[in-house]
Amino acid sequence: MPIIHYLVAALTLAVLFAVFFIVPPAEGLGNYVRLAFFHIPVAWVSVLAFLLSAWWGQKVLRHHDMTADAKSAVSARLGFIFTVLATLSGAVFSKLTWGSYWNWDPRQTTIFVLLLIYGAYLTLRMAMPDRERRAKVSAVYALFSFLTVPFLVFTIPRLYFSLHPQPVLNASGHIDMDPVFLWTLIASLVDMTLIYWGLLHHGVHGHGNKKIGKDGASA
Repeated sequence: MPIIHYLVAALTLAVLFAVFFIVPPAEGLGNYVRLAFFHIPVAWVSVLAFLLSAWWGQKVLRHHDMTADAKSAVSARLGFIFTVLATLSGAVFSKLTWGSYWNWDPRQTTIFVLLLIYGAYLTLRMAMPDRERRAKVSAVYALFSFLTVPFLVFTIPRLYFSLHPQPVLNASGHIDMDPVFLWTLIASLVDMTLIYWGLLHHGVHGHGNKKIGKDGASA
């Protein structure tokens, strides 16, 4: 087992310890704030995953790189999974603080649209058996899909009234957070990013080990 796995495991345990035993209840949110140390990192990783999916997509179009296609596909899949986790954790927070799991708050609405966009991407890949054509079409879709991410995640939700708590980076561009909260959040962001990176490489390795059919498509 590579040493990086032990380091990630140790960091995960340290983050969990900090979240449940060091971070104090927040004013107005109480212990519900502890959900933020999971919700924010998975939301961050989903954006990172979609960005890298688009980056590897352009490499497919420019260099016909099938390894880049595998990375783009796995990253988009992970981005979709992390978006689902962000949606579920957000729904739990919504139930605890607003009384219902879902109320079509602007951030809930835009993340739902994001799930539809990348759900269509995953469906598109499954529907195309020809490897070369699938790689090119998926790359174009990944590039255009990511163009929507900044608007759906950062711009549109700020244009309308939302019950969602103030983002870490507030409207004035400053980070308004207690140092204990901030450092725990940074550690959690690093930890979740490393988990994503490990899952990405594991997924790409598994993608490469798939049997190749007679038409050159992954079986």
